[in-house]
Order: sequence, then C-alpha cells, then structure tokens
Amino acid sequence: MSEFRTGGRTAPSRTKMLTVTGLMTAVICIVGPVSIPIPVSPVPVTLTNFAVCIAVYVLGLKAGTVSCLIYLCLGAAGLPVFSAFSGGIGKLAGPTGGYLVGFLFLALIQGSLMFRFPGKNAAAVIGMILGTAVCYCFGTSWLAGQMHLSFGAALTAGVIPYLPGDAAKIILAALAGPKLSTAVRII
Repeated sequence: MSEFRTGGRTAPSRTKMLTVTGLMTAVICIVGPVSIPIPVSPVPVTLTNFAVCIAVYVLGLKAGTVSCLIYLCLGAAGLPVFSAFSGGIGKLAGPTGGYLVGFLFLALIQGSLMFRFPGKNAAAVIGMILGTAVCYCFGTSWLAGQMHLSFGAALTAGVIPYLPGDAAKIILAALAGPKLSTAVRII
C-alpha cells in the first residue's frame, strides 16, 4: 500500500497500522488483568492506565483510542482482560466500570494533545495528567453511584490511594513512550 501524508508526517501503511494496533491492544489485554487488591478500596491497583498511555504514544490519537476501545469491547464480551482476570458487561456496569470507561478519556486527551503538539513530550505528559484526572472524575462518580457513597468517600476509596502509583506510571510512560514510538516508527 502506498504511504500518505498527515499532519506533516508520513503515515504508515494500513497493514502496519492495523498490525501494531492489534499488538498494542494485546499488550493492554495482557497487562490489564494483573492487579493487586488493596484493603481500603474496591478498586485494585493495575497497570492498565500505563499500557493505555504507552499505546497512545506508539499509535497516536485515533489508533490509540481504538486500541483502548477494542480492549473494553473484548472485556465486555467476556474475555478475562479486566483486573483479576475478569470480564463481562457486569464488570463494566459494576463499581470499577467507570474507571475502565475512563481509560477512553485518558486515551483521547493524551492523544489530542500529542496530535496538537507533535513531538512535544511535555504535551503528552500534560495529556496523561489531564486524562488521568478526567478518568478519576468519571470513575469516582461511577463508584459513588454504584456503592451509594458521597463523592468525597468515593474519592478517598478510588483515587487518593492511587495518586503516587499513577504519578510513577505517568513518569515511566513519559520516559518509555517516546523511545517505543521511535522504535516502532508508526507515527
């Protein structure tokens, strides 16, 4: 297939983009089930948000978001790709479902800033921070509704314990993402 130009850069062939999108979806699916439950929250610690950030670094806005969406669809279909090797609509509709859906916001926001400011790692980092904040807000609202908690109580259970770990994941993604993107040379 011929290459075409978008955003001042040469875009890869469709076959290569579909292949790498599938591979990045597989990475999210492999990393997503690995979780560490913590006693103070119904929300386990996972590396899913890290994998989503890496997918967006490698694939860009559209394909990175599609990769995240495919992950969610596979989980909704019942494949055990969510935390603790779970899956199904019940998981998406349950207390942690808002955080799962929030990963789409993370991908969209990070990818949008990366698209708007190509090659600027600071834009990607700001996108990851803002995307994580929106994911937190969506997930916390969902958790509060599902468990009949105040927003503050849901924030204490679903966000506060995760701030240091998520900060570390953003830093690791900011360090690894550009290198992986360059190595794969998709965008």
